[in-house]
Amino acid sequence: MNVDLEVTPAVALAVAVFATSTSAILVRWSAAPSSVAAFYRVLFTTALVAPLAGIRHRAAFARLSRRDLAGAIVAGVALAVHFAAWFESLEHTSVAASVTLVQSQPIFVALGAGLLLGERISRETVLGIVVAIVGAAAMSLEGGRAALSGATTYGNALALLGAVTVAGYVLAGRSIRQRVSLLPYVTVVYGACAVSLFVLVHVQGHSYVGYPAREWLLFLGLAVGPGVFGHTVSNWVLEHLESVVVSVAWLGEPVGATLLALVLLAEVPDAITVVGGVVVIAGVFVTTLERERGHGTAD
Repeated sequence: MNVDLEVTPAVALAVAVFATSTSAILVRWSAAPSSVAAFYRVLFTTALVAPLAGIRHRAAFARLSRRDLAGAIVAGVALAVHFAAWFESLEHTSVAASVTLVQSQPIFVALGAGLLLGERISRETVLGIVVAIVGAAAMSLEGGRAALSGATTYGNALALLGAVTVAGYVLAGRSIRQRVSLLPYVTVVYGACAVSLFVLVHVQGHSYVGYPAREWLLFLGLAVGPGVFGHTVSNWVLEHLESVVVSVAWLGEPVGATLLALVLLAEVPDAITVVGGVVVIAGVFVTTLERERGHGTAD
């Protein structure tokens, strides 16, 4: 048992990163509207974790304070916007650009922590942010010219919106996870997220049913893979590994998604996308590493 304690979280983290890397591919394979795919991903994920949470942590739900409940709901709404924006972005830009830009979220976590939580932003963090912004700008180039209009720019902007809103999800849930167990927390968050996406699907006028069996399998795949083995497992890993290890490991998602897109979608990223992606990842790495050093000093 003692040997497994060190190995299991590392293996779980590798599984979580790979599982999340498949999300963009599954979304691309789906012919359903992006908001519908996002809704069923979260709905099915909720259906998978809620019964276990109810059985094992029934008392924890009763102990939830109004503040924590409200915070978890806000986190769920932010997560809904993230999924809606990012899934839609995959219809307008490459997998490599979309996944890399949405994984720039630590940059916005750092900014949000400084502006909203009063945490100090070091010069190294600012440098990392600037580097990532330069990389993101490079990824908006097409054929060496700024694509100031058109589908690619729109898709990249949606991916960045996905990064901003998932950063809001992280910031909203940071303090709550210190007081609330994993399964009760994610059940409330996923539930609020599913309700928000349900409303979005209705507003957009899409159908909730009538999709072929292939689509339902893809929805289930999104829930089991990126949902349970990705997001939920990574939340568990955070209880066992330092957050800097988890944050840096997540930089493997754009690499994994790009390789899967190359093999499964024959989508070859151009040179500008590759260079810009590397610069974004470098900026996120610097920002994440410096923030964790700052937290370590404060603690």
